[in-house]
Amino acid sequence: MGSQTAIRKNNNVIPFPYEELIMIKKEMISRNPLNNLGFAGEDILPNGGLGAVLAHAGLGKTALLVQMALNTMFQEKPVLHVSLNDAVSKVDVWYRELFNDISEGNDPAEIAQYWEKIQMYRFIMTFRVEGFSVPKLEERLTDLMQQNIFKPHTMIIDGLKFDESGRGLLFELKEMAKLFGMRIWFTVHTHRHEPPKEDGLPVSFLHVEDLFDVLVQLAAKGPKVYIKALKGQSPEAKKEALELEPSTMLIQE
Repeated sequence: MGSQTAIRKNNNVIPFPYEELIMIKKEMISRNPLNNLGFAGEDILPNGGLGAVLAHAGLGKTALLVQMALNTMFQEKPVLHVSLNDAVSKVDVWYRELFNDISEGNDPAEIAQYWEKIQMYRFIMTFRVEGFSVPKLEERLTDLMQQNIFKPHTMIIDGLKFDESGRGLLFELKEMAKLFGMRIWFTVHTHRHEPPKEDGLPVSFLHVEDLFDVLVQLAAKGPKVYIKALKGQSPEAKKEALELEPSTMLIQE
């Protein structure tokens, strides 16, 4: 019989085999798109750092950040997912579906137990786009931390409209990230009618580009989706785009 660990649910201890966990973690590490693009470090971003995934609609920006969030949760580091578009239930479905796709081929009962185990490392928060502000976010985050409910290592903000948000909002978010010792990832919707510069960045993003440590871009070539680094790679890293598997947003084998 293989090694086991245990999780606690409703005051009952449930044994959980290590083997499936190890296999899933190895898969996530070996096929992690940012690691394969040459971004250094387990966290990719430093404390107070900002990162973003840029893409046209429908290419998987949110899915990629959910996959990155799962990777962080596998490391037992808490992730706060802030959605400005969707309800908590819909965001939860994205996590469940992507987790199931990544875990495919392992024992369903054991994977279900591991899913329960990692729930403590995720908190979903929603705002209406028009009602979102840094003071409101900071107030809710402070409440969570002061009540010892949740202290995020990483935050995801999905749905912020960069073409409408000023530089001041992002600067406030960066300062908040420094204050709380976390890093923040964003989705950035780019427009098909707006030709990018030579470095791949849309003109509408240039006024805030300097606030970001890491930028990656998703692009489609026919039915295939590729990821490319735009900013933050180590100098010796490979520069070519890498193909992603759409169901998991991991590197295509």
